[in-house]
Amino acid sequence: MPSFIDSPCPVGRSTALPLAAQRAHAPAGVAGVALAAALALSGCASTPSATPTPSAKPVAAAPAAPTQTASPTPAAAPLQASPDADHTAGFAQWLTTFSAQALEAGIRPATVRDVLGKAQWLPRVVELDRAQPEFTRTPWAYLDSAVSPQRIAQGQAQLAAHSAALQAAAARYGVPASIVTAIWGMESNYGSNFGTFRTVDALATLAYEGRRRGWAQTELLAALRIIDQGDIAADRMIGSWAGAMGHTQFLPSVFLAYAVDADGDGHRDIWGSVPDVTASTAHFLARSGWKPGEPWGAEVQLPPTFDHARADPAVRQTAAQWEAEGVRSIDGAPLPDLAGASVVTPAGARGPAFLVGNNFRTILRYNNSVNYALGVALLARQIDGGGPVAAPWPRDIEPLSRAQLQALQEALNRQGFAAGTPDGVMGPATRAGLRGYQRSLGVVADGYPTLELLQKLQAP
Repeated sequence: MPSFIDSPCPVGRSTALPLAAQRAHAPAGVAGVALAAALALSGCASTPSATPTPSAKPVAAAPAAPTQTASPTPAAAPLQASPDADHTAGFAQWLTTFSAQALEAGIRPATVRDVLGKAQWLPRVVELDRAQPEFTRTPWAYLDSAVSPQRIAQGQAQLAAHSAALQAAAARYGVPASIVTAIWGMESNYGSNFGTFRTVDALATLAYEGRRRGWAQTELLAALRIIDQGDIAADRMIGSWAGAMGHTQFLPSVFLAYAVDADGDGHRDIWGSVPDVTASTAHFLARSGWKPGEPWGAEVQLPPTFDHARADPAVRQTAAQWEAEGVRSIDGAPLPDLAGASVVTPAGARGPAFLVGNNFRTILRYNNSVNYALGVALLARQIDGGGPVAAPWPRDIEPLSRAQLQALQEALNRQGFAAGTPDGVMGPATRAGLRGYQRSLGVVADGYPTLELLQKLQAP
């Protein structure tokens, strides 16, 4: 989906409880009679607010929504969860207060009563929101799953089965059918795994007690507005624990801004209509800056003297300029004609290198992860009949655990190589600090963390 934050891996979605099991954890009628007080506060009509407001960000800042599409009303200052140990009572109290806010935002009283008023507290959502993986997946492990032979074959079958819908979306928005198909495969394994959480329940839980309550409240209002508009019934609004919905995992705010009724039935249905799914996904990419006819990039070979500190999406120049520095296509073909091209090396100097352009960065708007964007690009290439990555991955390098990455950051900071706040997560500051340390050793400064570098840093 245009997922929030740097997603829980879209390829391996979080393991959710079956819907019945989720709801077994939740008290029935949690708001009870208290909701009537919120409804009584409202003298509003049964029509939604007519005032459009900006949509929430998918990952990076999204382009302006089309003028004909209503966007969610942003939440006011985040309502804080009750400190009560009894989450049932605390959630009911919060839900009553938020119901009044939903009414003020223009959500119909019937929707507030019948949908928001019946929202369930899901402890499993809180567990998943707080979970932190022990190890970071290596790029090759991620791509082995993302671009597996099975997923390629399934993608080719889906492309053939839904050719009319995919080609119509490609013609309308200029986004190749294989790219849309690849995103579909990455996000829900071609519709086989939407997630099993009721979106309103999941977002209400996150809005009450999550790491980003203000964000979740905005998305919850957007979900209610979708139901208000008649696009989907509340019991069919199913998705991930984080609120992403349907075949290509749109957040509610993204749905309001970009979902398309391509089959003409009067509903924008990303759960049950493949034409709506494909058109909506292509529409998002087109509005996010996709350039029709331009390739995403290509695998390349770097010269021995290449400065790996420049292998960064932020470093951009023409393909001709990169070629003048000795960058060559891995297969000997001419480099693609890209105006603002960057070199990326997901596994550092020992792994494959790629020259990527505007359309690769557009995929990053869907999910701000280089590995994700590369997964989409490579899956699309092989769905179209292209080959796999040619250069070998350095599979002998073991991934560092979160604790080891934090120790590496602490050691870099102690030795004067600023790595930012030690949090066990690789980011630009850590990569820059690690490159500085590598330069001090006289080795290739690719910023890729390894156990060998950690041991050197910790040596007395």
